[in-house]
Amino acid sequence: MKARGKVIVVTGGGNGIGRQVVLQLLGKGASVCAVDISQKGLEETARLALDHKQHLTTYIVDIASREAIERLAQEVEAKHGHVDGYINVAGIIQPFIHVNELTYEKIAQVMNVNFYGTLYMAKTFIPYLLKREEAHIVHIGSMGGFLPVPGQTVYGASKSAVHLLTTGLHSELRDTNVKVTLVMPGGVATDISKNSGATGLKVDASSSKMKLLTPQQCASIIIAAMEKNKYRVLAGTDSKIMDKLARIAPKKAASIIADKLKSVM
Repeated sequence: MKARGKVIVVTGGGNGIGRQVVLQLLGKGASVCAVDISQKGLEETARLALDHKQHLTTYIVDIASREAIERLAQEVEAKHGHVDGYINVAGIIQPFIHVNELTYEKIAQVMNVNFYGTLYMAKTFIPYLLKREEAHIVHIGSMGGFLPVPGQTVYGASKSAVHLLTTGLHSELRDTNVKVTLVMPGGVATDISKNSGATGLKVDASSSKMKLLTPQQCASIIIAAMEKNKYRVLAGTDSKIMDKLARIAPKKAASIIADKLKSVM
C-alpha cells in the first residue's frame, strides 16, 4: 500500500523509530495519526512536522488499554472518515536482569504493552480496515523475538508472541483487502532503554562497537516494507545475520549472544 493519500495510524509516534515513521509518512503525502503515551513527545513530533501540520493529528493513548484503543479508532474515524492502515511501533524493553529477578508487575507491563497492545490494535482496527479497498497492518517485532537474549527473556517472549500473532493474521487475512507485514529490527540507536525504565547494563548503546541502525534508517525500511507489501522483513545487518545463524545453528547463535552480554550485565 502506497502511503500517499492514505490515513495511517502510527503508535509510538512521540519518539525514536515511531517519530521518524510519522515524519517520513508525512513527507510521502500521507495523513498521519501519531499515537503515544507521552504528551511531550507528541508535541516535539508536531514541532518537527510543522510543514505538514495540516496532515498530522496527535493522540495521547496508552496502547496497553483496550478501552483507550477502541476510543482511538472511533476518534480517527470521526476525524478522517476512514483509516487505511496502522504501523504499531510502540513497545518497551525490560530491565536487563534475569527472569528470576523480575517482578511480576514488570513482567505484566512488558506483556501488556508489547503483546496485548499489539493485539488490541489488531482486534480494534481490522473491522475498520476491512471496509477499505486497500489497507495495511505493520507490526514491529524484534531480533529478540527469534533469538534468546539473557536479561531480555520476557521482552523476547512478548516479541515472539507478536511474531506469531502477525504471521497468523497474515494467513487469516490473505484473501481480504488487508495486507500484513512483520518487521524485525536488530539494534537501533534509540532511547528505548531510558523510556522503558530499563536498567542493569554496565554500558550503554553509545559505547557499543556494533553498528546500529539509526531511527531514520529503520523508519525507511518499515515504510518500504509496507509499500512493497512484504511478508517478513529483517531490519539491520545484525538481524539478518543472526536470523540465518539461528536457523542453521540455534544453540550456537544463542551462545554467541549470551557470551557477548556476559561482560556487561
